Amino acid sequence: MEMIRTPKAPQPNLPYSQAVKLGNLVYTSGTLPFRPDGTFVEGTFEEQLHQVFANLQAVLEAAGTSLQHVVKTTVFLKDMNDFAKLNDIYGSYFTGHLPARSTVEVARLPKDAWVEIELVAAVRE
Repeated sequence: MEMIRTPKAPQPNLPYSQAVKLGNLVYTSGTLPFRPDGTFVEGTFEEQLHQVFANLQAVLEAAGTSLQHVVKTTVFLKDMNDFAKLNDIYGSYFTGHLPARSTVEVARLPKDAWVEIELVAAVRE
């Protein structure tokens, strides 16, 4: 088991890794809209979602893979009314393949974020 860490994504200040690589799979932690310097993206759902994807891309790159190798995502939304916006933006990041996905509305996310995503990806061979 290998812990994945990159300075191109926010550094955890709690006891967890940005991701863990086991065999040919990478499991990311739930990813929130923090910039790599640790500041929180205040703003719209869309701005926060783009930052979440930027963070996920950086972590996957550090693990030797990319969004094109994602097998499964879990999306946590603060408000299910953002589901259509999620689909529009999400679809722009996944082209050529569509990973399995679960989307759930939650009562609250850290820093009152609009969105959090975790995923599982295969490592490129």
